[in-house]
Amino acid sequence: MDMSRTAARIAVRTNVRYGVLLMLFIVTTLNYADRATLSITGSVIRKEFGVDAVQMGYIFSAFGWAYVLAQLPSGWLLDRFGARRVYAASIFFWSVFTLLQSAIGIAGSAAATVAALFVLRFAVGLAEAPAFPANGKLVATWFPTAERGTASAIFNSAQYFAAVIFTPLMAWLTHAFGWRQVYLVMGAAGIALAMVWLKFVRSPADHPRISQAELDLIEQGGGVVRAAGKSAGPTAVGSTASVASWQILKELLANRMLLGVYLGQYCITVLTYFFLTWFPLYLVQARHMSILQAGFVASIPAICGFTGGVLGGVLSDWLIKRGCSLTVARKVPIVGGMLLSVCIIGCNYVSADWVVVALMALAFFGKGIGALGWAVVADTAPKQAIGLSGAIFNTFGNTAGIVTPIAIGYIVSASGSFEGALIFVAAHALLAVFSYLVIVKDIKRVQLSSRVLVN
Repeated sequence: MDMSRTAARIAVRTNVRYGVLLMLFIVTTLNYADRATLSITGSVIRKEFGVDAVQMGYIFSAFGWAYVLAQLPSGWLLDRFGARRVYAASIFFWSVFTLLQSAIGIAGSAAATVAALFVLRFAVGLAEAPAFPANGKLVATWFPTAERGTASAIFNSAQYFAAVIFTPLMAWLTHAFGWRQVYLVMGAAGIALAMVWLKFVRSPADHPRISQAELDLIEQGGGVVRAAGKSAGPTAVGSTASVASWQILKELLANRMLLGVYLGQYCITVLTYFFLTWFPLYLVQARHMSILQAGFVASIPAICGFTGGVLGGVLSDWLIKRGCSLTVARKVPIVGGMLLSVCIIGCNYVSADWVVVALMALAFFGKGIGALGWAVVADTAPKQAIGLSGAIFNTFGNTAGIVTPIAIGYIVSASGSFEGALIFVAAHALLAVFSYLVIVKDIKRVQLSSRVLVN
């Protein structure tokens, strides 16, 4: 009986990879919701503690500084210890630091409150650093090439889904119970999710529910099953020293295609951080909405971003299945989406709130379509250094998390309006188009030279 069950398990192709993708989607949703807590509570905190626009820009940037600084160490940790354990620790600690933000201002001066908020946001950034490199590593491990565009788009679209679900929720919590409740609820939810992650997520080779047929499908379709960090076995662990070496880092940074991808991701992430940080404050300060109104209005562009994010991945994989090259299949949604995002600048020339929301929604839809960077990482990363390659990519991308909040803070402070801020965002969308059309040539997997693979 046991032998027949085992034979059936081998013969019938399971779909465990979709369950893993669901977990990535849930975790990434919470990840972005925790990043956005300050954008929702920020206007109240500014009034309560007397924080000006420039100070707020620096507080917003605290996450970005830490997130960028921790990317390369996170990539090394992922290649050394595997995504499962590193990601679980990441979820747990970023949730603890989110929860602790509820305690700022209980004692001490306004200056001490600002400092405490900066430090805790910095700590959240450190703890969240492994998240997206781990997402990219797990997609490269669990999905064949022809499914990666959709898989990457789905987990990446969680950033928009987070805004759809959690922005109204956090706005309501702030309005009904006070801003501190936002941090308590979000922190507690994350701590619980870290336990769920450990229970349900494994590597393909170690997962108890995967069939041999599904494993073969993943591996034969280009999934990097045998290079999944610790779970891949002694060979992968033994190569970790070379993977983490400066020689490989230099080789990746010398690759023209990758440099174009990195610049493009920086530009695309500028749009992300505008929506994550200043957008709700733009609705409150420039469009004179209440916090509750802003929370619900902000969910409309987020719905469009979510829709665009999924469609971009589906379109890219459809183009591959129709016989288009990987280069064409990835570039068409990215370039088209970024061109559509430029319409955000139109908000400077209209007065009706519904038109502003419509333009923002269209821009966010375009940004969603074009957000295929993690699929490109899964397509291009050297098999021996998927975690490190994703970390470099994320380092460049999330430099925007430092630049964007500070730059917009100074623009708003100097001009007294958000018009220059929207021009700043639209210009980066155009620069992303330039990067993919001019700098990035063919999209293909990077092959490391033999000399850097020798310990």
